[in-house]
Amino acid sequence: MCVTFLLAANVSRLEAACTISSTGVSFGTYDVFAPAPTDSTGSVVYDCDPSDKNIRITLSTGSSGTFLPRELTNGLDQLAYNLFDNAALTSIWGDGTGGSNFYFIKNPHPQKPVALTIYGRLPPLQDVAAGAYTDSVVVTVDF
Repeated sequence: MCVTFLLAANVSRLEAACTISSTGVSFGTYDVFAPAPTDSTGSVVYDCDPSDKNIRITLSTGSSGTFLPRELTNGLDQLAYNLFDNAALTSIWGDGTGGSNFYFIKNPHPQKPVALTIYGRLPPLQDVAAGAYTDSVVVTVDF
């Protein structure tokens, strides 16, 4: 099971320059009988020049259309999961709507890569059919 990140950047001025990359969250094999959740991580890395200010990074809902929960799909089968911006898994990473939060920094450190961890969790005991479950989440970086 994998969450694929597609990258979209919105440039607010022509002289701005940021390098952005992302790594998806891969949950591996999910055991429907395991009593514990399945956790994994991914990342977003950005590196901006000194003129870039007010970096805002959002994650889309994916195919579910909602942040609570996001859903991995395999045909008509769905597996609930979510993505968080903290290791305690208490803050859903989204766009600031629907109970979600986004990453924002007013004055990022110039020309030094910043790696942000995306924390993923599949709740336990979801009765789903065997197969490959996927979702695509768009990472949007405004600078």
